Amino acid sequence: MAEIIKRNKALAVNPLKVSQPVGASLAFLGIHRAIPMMHGSQGCTAFAKVFFVRHFREPIPLQTTAMDQASTIMGADENVIVGLHTVAEKSKPALIGLPTTGLSETEGTDIHRLVREFRARHPEHDGIPVIPVNTPDYAGGLESGFALAVKAIIDVLVPMDTSRVGQRKKQVTILAGAHLTPGDLEHVRELVETFGLRPVILPDLSDALDGHLTEMAFSPITVGGTPVPEIARLGESAATLVLGRALHPAADLLRERTGVPDWRFDSLMGLEAVDAFVSALAEISGQPVPERIERQRAQLQDAMVDTHFMLGFARVAIAADPDLLYGLARLVTGMGGEVTAAVAPANAPILADVPAACVHLGDLEDMEKAVREKSARHKGADLILCNSHGVETARRLGLPLVRAGFPQYDLIGGYQKLWVGYRGTRQTLFDLANTLVQHGQHELKPYRSLYSDRPEDRHATSETRPFH
Repeated sequence: MAEIIKRNKALAVNPLKVSQPVGASLAFLGIHRAIPMMHGSQGCTAFAKVFFVRHFREPIPLQTTAMDQASTIMGADENVIVGLHTVAEKSKPALIGLPTTGLSETEGTDIHRLVREFRARHPEHDGIPVIPVNTPDYAGGLESGFALAVKAIIDVLVPMDTSRVGQRKKQVTILAGAHLTPGDLEHVRELVETFGLRPVILPDLSDALDGHLTEMAFSPITVGGTPVPEIARLGESAATLVLGRALHPAADLLRERTGVPDWRFDSLMGLEAVDAFVSALAEISGQPVPERIERQRAQLQDAMVDTHFMLGFARVAIAADPDLLYGLARLVTGMGGEVTAAVAPANAPILADVPAACVHLGDLEDMEKAVREKSARHKGADLILCNSHGVETARRLGLPLVRAGFPQYDLIGGYQKLWVGYRGTRQTLFDLANTLVQHGQHELKPYRSLYSDRPEDRHATSETRPFH
């Protein structure tokens, strides 16, 4: 188990964290014809919108209750009720997400009571679900806010009924974590459909934020995503696939409400992890693994052999949200590399299972210090895995950066990159190996680098030779 080292300073010097309201809003953006409305100041929403627009390079529908100095002190309840009425009347969304912020949480807002009051005052909008979720900025991060929103969606939309399990024999529910990109989800959908199954992804960012042009010049609500009626019928699925440990509370609630059996996966990166996922699909569908999936597995195995000579002794520093940190660390160590510095912005149970000596709860300054401390004894790291916030840290350390996670505001198409499955893992290994080669980490020669021309080395046994 990794040792969890808690922060011992009063501020974030070089922030890594993305706030819970941003994570919750991201989840709501994966619902068809939805709109998130943050209960907070205009600045809270504007800051989140800038991150979303720069990362996805798409117009993002996002509203705010616009708390100001007076409403913060005197009470902003009316802002919520008027805001919900205005959005419902003008945009006619299929769903409104209502995450709180640090400002409204500090004020002590009872967001659930305000939704009940809105229903009482505006019964004409009863057909529009409103999903309140408490997501203060000062707790958790992107991943936990996303998970709280998914659980709240299930709580409001999925009825208690265990009698409908398997009515849709080919339907499979997929609870998708915040660490998965739209490109990842698109590939997961393809894998599931290859087995003759019909996936319902919640939330479906692959349909809403995959970067496709539409006939509309602008839409005040999301275009694409999981339809609200489909969410209400998740209890008819034959199985639920849970992708990411952060979603376990949401999965527990869904299983309690519907009785649908679930399979849970902490990561879909790496040969072993993808094997488990593919085996589950074969079991659920009753179908053998298709030849093209077997081919992709063989291609990944070949890529593992090809990249082992660069990654086998690599030292890697990783800063990311817990589920993503775990997946990346497992991939690196599975190739023989070492995670010399691991940093997460918030605590989570999965961090104890990260294959590293310790995990720091903190910011990018903590990662930089950890790398420098190890560099005093030997090379602290060869490579950094982090979002775009890590650019300056990588520059100061003189190390290459492979961008992973949210946000990626200086990389075109980063939101669409495929990391998971046999194909995604293969490409990730190529990207990591090429980055190391481009920055002076030369490929190891299996004979020359490990064996000299001395006579005693020529007689190495098959147990000591890497290849025979």
